[in-house]
Amino acid sequence: MEYFLELFLGGLTRGSIYALIALGYTMVYGIIQLINFAHGEIYMIGAFTALIVANVLTLNGMQGIAVLVIAAVAALVWSSAYGYTVEKIAYKPLRDAPRLSPLISAIGMSIFLQNYVLLAQTSDFVSFPSLIPDFAFMDPVAHIMSSAELVIVATTVVVMILLNLLIKYTRMGKAMRATAQDKTMAVLSGVNVNRVISTTFVIGSALAAVGGVLIASHIGQINFFIGFIAGIKAFTAAVLGGIGSIPGAALGGLVLGLTESFATGYVSSDYEDVFAFVLLVLILIFRPAGILGRSTTQKV
Repeated sequence: MEYFLELFLGGLTRGSIYALIALGYTMVYGIIQLINFAHGEIYMIGAFTALIVANVLTLNGMQGIAVLVIAAVAALVWSSAYGYTVEKIAYKPLRDAPRLSPLISAIGMSIFLQNYVLLAQTSDFVSFPSLIPDFAFMDPVAHIMSSAELVIVATTVVVMILLNLLIKYTRMGKAMRATAQDKTMAVLSGVNVNRVISTTFVIGSALAAVGGVLIASHIGQINFFIGFIAGIKAFTAAVLGGIGSIPGAALGGLVLGLTESFATGYVSSDYEDVFAFVLLVLILIFRPAGILGRSTTQKV
């Protein structure tokens, strides 16, 4: 039973990170029906930004939770700036182009950002400091769930609640919903669609950065390629839950994380990715819209 609980909590932690990244995919798709394949690289850039800032602060004598907070804020701001810039350079000029064009642009931007970080940093794995402190009250269950895992899960829950409040009750959230429902009517109603789209990219990038900082601090190492793997997994989670659905992104992330964790624990770590993508194939066959997605009928 204890081993089962350990696998469950590990899957919950992994799924929380997938959910944070998947939110960026699902928000952008919900607004402009674009799969932002460069989103995983934003996650990776957030982790590297936090690493640089944390090292600078540590060298200057700062320690403790302050290093985590400042590094996370720096990563959030820097990644948001990247997300905003990517949208303006790679996607906005192609907004009215055939749908294949922005897709190719997204893949190209992903490759560009990977190689940019590769040249600016290194191809090797780099050690990442453990920024999340150990909490005394976690000592009795530390062998099952660490303080870092608790922080990751708690942060994801808080982010989900705040994001739902933003979407439902703020002026920008209403503008996002209007743009997602009918962009033309939103423009006619006075919604600044360009600002809504840019804000969506900024929010999604910020969430990815938070995930990057937390998981890098938990695992203890990063390299330029972590964004590609995490991005593919998060995209899978978004499709599982129903791309375009924020609750779906959260549910898809948790389902994927738990599937991988139990597959690793009871079968073999070699089949971790196999089970994840088999699950995706089954969902696409039996429920193409995803678990919480809505099937739409197109009239001809």
